[in-house]
Amino acid sequence: MNLSTENILLVGSILLFISLFAGKTTSRFGVPVLILFLAIGMLAGSEGVGGIYFNNPKSAQFIGIIALNFILFSGGLDTDWESVKPIIWKGISLSTLGVMITAATVGIFVWLITDFTIYEGLLLGSIVSSTDSAAVFSILRSKKLALKGNLRPTLELESGSNDPMAYVLTIAFTGLVMTKDPDFLTIIPLFLKQFIIGGILGLMFGKISKMVINNIRLDYEGLYIVLVIAIMFFSFSATGFLGGNGFLAVYICAIYLGKEELIHKKKLLKSFDSFAWLMQIILFLTLGLLVFPSRILPIIGIGLIISLFLILVARPVSVFLSLGFFKIQNRSKHFISWVGLRGAVPIVFATYPLLVGADKAQVIFDIVFFISVTSVIIQGTTLPFIAKRLHLTLPAKAKHRTLADMELENRVKSNLTEITLPAGCNAIGRQIVELGIPKTTEIAIIQRGDKFITPDGATVLEENDKLYVLTENKESLSKFFTCISMTPA
Repeated sequence: MNLSTENILLVGSILLFISLFAGKTTSRFGVPVLILFLAIGMLAGSEGVGGIYFNNPKSAQFIGIIALNFILFSGGLDTDWESVKPIIWKGISLSTLGVMITAATVGIFVWLITDFTIYEGLLLGSIVSSTDSAAVFSILRSKKLALKGNLRPTLELESGSNDPMAYVLTIAFTGLVMTKDPDFLTIIPLFLKQFIIGGILGLMFGKISKMVINNIRLDYEGLYIVLVIAIMFFSFSATGFLGGNGFLAVYICAIYLGKEELIHKKKLLKSFDSFAWLMQIILFLTLGLLVFPSRILPIIGIGLIISLFLILVARPVSVFLSLGFFKIQNRSKHFISWVGLRGAVPIVFATYPLLVGADKAQVIFDIVFFISVTSVIIQGTTLPFIAKRLHLTLPAKAKHRTLADMELENRVKSNLTEITLPAGCNAIGRQIVELGIPKTTEIAIIQRGDKFITPDGATVLEENDKLYVLTENKESLSKFFTCISMTPA
């Protein structure tokens, strides 16, 4: 069957249904759901029972870029800045130095054991050098692992921020493979340009986006979600147009927005979480369709050798070296090494040499696909076991409290105060989001005459509004009065 305008939505919706229902069943047996999506795509493909012919790397790459934007933006938006701050330099070291060490180690190993040139080996190493954000986010959350210390935010920060470095390495070595330029140092200006421009523009777009979101007046709540999607794509494409790294800009922009007060923020978080899951499913199904199993069989031997080397040697070496500057227990380093999951991102990056017709591009793609599958199967299924063996999991009670009650604990305040806004109060005529209310305080409900209003960030306060305010302590209440320019009664 060939995909066409008439049947693509029908086929796509059927595959989505199958993925969702099958994923619900297989997750009970510890099978990573992402592998299931890939398998369904392969079964539906030209060499599977579905017989859908799809051999278009350019379309797969385009879908991959869109999906990665949503996945990275959702991950950044959902990042708890307070938990990330203490480990930010560890995450940066893993996502930059760690990626380069992994790429170099795997590249040299491939060069030594195959007929690949050094640049072709380093290209393969670059493609598989980053951990996959979709795989790490989904597996950590689906396994419901409650980890000690700052392990979880470290892993999520690394997986969300290391794609830009792998992308730059992939583009650089693809160019070197094509031009056969012997001067390796020619890629250094590309590194600097991509990261400096990407980092600066990501932060700049984040600050501008906050002002736009909170000050624009849209008639419908749903339009704010559309607005943020437009911001996300603009941040990516504008940064790329100016020569920076769009993935880095999107992630930094999302992290900045995630720590700020925004109108309809809860709806935005929930919406982008759903978008991220949808994009993960679409991405893995697409990559499954793109793969021809008959091409995988001949490279299973060399693919397994490279995959095991990556898991058992290259990843641990990169983790221990890049975290050597920090005080961190060896068992934590061993666990971080084991969570070096490869997934859809390396497969998407493997389409770049395919599209430019690089030597051995098809072999590289097939090996990368095999490495990604084995990584998710071997490492993804054993994460709880490894965490327990290394004594890095919290007790059952702490786990339940951390996962099930954390959001409730963060929202429940101990003091309820009733405040009526008098004439001349500074807060009158302003939106709640503009007041800078501390996170330890929440306006639970507003009584306006005979009506009761459940407020959000866009709610404009009026004279004689009666606010029912939840605060954690007297200090929080005092700060709230300062924000609305009132003296406590």
